[in-house]
Amino acid sequence: MKHRLYIDEVGNHDLKSSSNPNERFLSLTGVSIKLDFVKSTLHPEMEKLKTDFFGSHPDEPVVLHRKELLKGKPPFQALRDDSIRSEFNRQLLSLLRSWEYTVITVCLDKKKHMETYSTWHYHAYHYCLEMLLERYIFHLESINQVGDVMAESRGGKQDMMLKRSFSGLYQRGTNYLSAQRIQKVLTSCQLKVKPKSINVAGLQLADLLAHPSRNEILGDCDLLHRPVAPFASQITEILQGKYYQKGGQIYGFGKKLQ
Repeated sequence: MKHRLYIDEVGNHDLKSSSNPNERFLSLTGVSIKLDFVKSTLHPEMEKLKTDFFGSHPDEPVVLHRKELLKGKPPFQALRDDSIRSEFNRQLLSLLRSWEYTVITVCLDKKKHMETYSTWHYHAYHYCLEMLLERYIFHLESINQVGDVMAESRGGKQDMMLKRSFSGLYQRGTNYLSAQRIQKVLTSCQLKVKPKSINVAGLQLADLLAHPSRNEILGDCDLLHRPVAPFASQITEILQGKYYQKGGQIYGFGKKLQ
């Protein structure tokens, strides 16, 4: 049974911005899903939700974006009606509970990273990618399955850098995983990179979960200096049953702050 890890980011990789409290952290959230489940359940149920509330059409599909949903921006203007938003939230939460997926979120404190490595700095995005990939490998091994990886496009040059980084990890391994061990469970040495605009259900799911998961990690470590919105709190409650864990332990596996 083949899985795919869909990746979304919160924050930016610029280490020079680490002193800015609003840009101190970079996180990557990966959502591992069986491809058969994407085809049979995730995609059709997500499309029905979008059609019911926003009139999505195959020729012009609506693509879920967390920020636009929160602000009720087109094509999500129907959510400006409180009763419609309440029903949409209810149905979305129900789907997030019922869908079968496993979440891994790694978060990098760029300020701490700069202070620790005063003369040498690992590229922040690729540092997070390595930690995320290691945990995905552990997850695939634990369920005796294989898989590949897809990330949201970040632009031409950055996409090429990311693909090279992924290929390097696949070919050389990491400090904790040999290349042979990685190649045993990953079906491709190539990172798939797709724009969210092409309506990939897994990338949209990752987009919906990435920010709540990142804020939960920061909140647990007393690094979040604003209250979490009620709807986001409901999502993090669902995530407790979705995080990758080992021996009942989530921290260090499904959730990681570095």
